[in-house]
Amino acid sequence: MLHRMLRVDHAGEYGANRIYAGQMAVLRRTRSGPLIQDMWDQEKKHLEKFNEILAENRVRPTVLLPLWNIAGYVLGKCRLFLHAGASTALLGKEGAMACTVAVEESISEHYNSQIRALMEKDPERYTELLEIIKEFRDDEMEHHDTGLEHDAENLSGYWFLKSAIQLGCKAAIYVSQRV
Repeated sequence: MLHRMLRVDHAGEYGANRIYAGQMAVLRRTRSGPLIQDMWDQEKKHLEKFNEILAENRVRPTVLLPLWNIAGYVLGKCRLFLHAGASTALLGKEGAMACTVAVEESISEHYNSQIRALMEKDPERYTELLEIIKEFRDDEMEHHDTGLEHDAENLSGYWFLKSAIQLGCKAAIYVSQRV
């Protein structure tokens, strides 16, 4: 159970880093750039911590990291241009925030299920890991709320995009736990 949990958490943080890299490639010089950079900086710390935890527990990362590398970056970059006929910067910001809401909501729910599983299994044994997951879950919820505060829901097709991204997140979680 622990190896699968750590593997998927690492993969998720890796994917989040690639999404923010894609967003920054497009929005770096906009008003949204600093906000996205702040969220990305937190994700970098999460990934660094999971790199340490994988090594400490001798858990290999998912073999799908090369796929998550490309998929995350493309999701972060290309989905910013979903609509024609309006300001690219405005749509870019709303698209970035819609993606942030979708991904961070999925990850927060995933972390909550892990917290429940670890609490049922042996909370004393997993005290440190529980603290880390709770902290990271709270960071993800902060990113989610930031996305909502910065007009994610104003994107035309928001609910469709959010559902599609969350379906992709669930598939990535399922596969990354196993491969």
